[in-house]
Amino acid sequence: MGSKRIAVLGSRHVPITHQNLIEMMTYALVLSGNRVITSGATGTNSAAIKGAMRADPNFLTVILPQSLDRQPSESRQQLEKVMHLVENSSNDHLSLAEASYQCNKEIISRCQQLVCFAFHDSGILLQTCKDAEDQRKVVTLFYFD
Repeated sequence: MGSKRIAVLGSRHVPITHQNLIEMMTYALVLSGNRVITSGATGTNSAAIKGAMRADPNFLTVILPQSLDRQPSESRQQLEKVMHLVENSSNDHLSLAEASYQCNKEIISRCQQLVCFAFHDSGILLQTCKDAEDQRKVVTLFYFD
């Protein structure tokens, strides 16, 4: 199968049991030689960062929707330990929703596969999945509801 660049994205509002599953999944993906790309939000992305960092920090890239200082303080402590961190300070003037959508588009452009955890009303995430499918990426979408 070989290694892939796999984007892991999802909702901020994730029960702790699901966060543990996401962490274990990204841990296993990195241990199998895959590179993980995610963003810096709490919930899904934070769990993905935790799992990838535990396996091998070199195989993790985090792309932020805005600059690091615009991230919530609970995220910042974790993000400061990430080796491959991309800040998008040029998006600081945008709303978080707009910046997140732009960030997700950048993440999709860098991956071969997308694993997404969403609710049926997660507009930005569902649009990101559609964009990834339009680019012929492999998309695996898990719903929390």
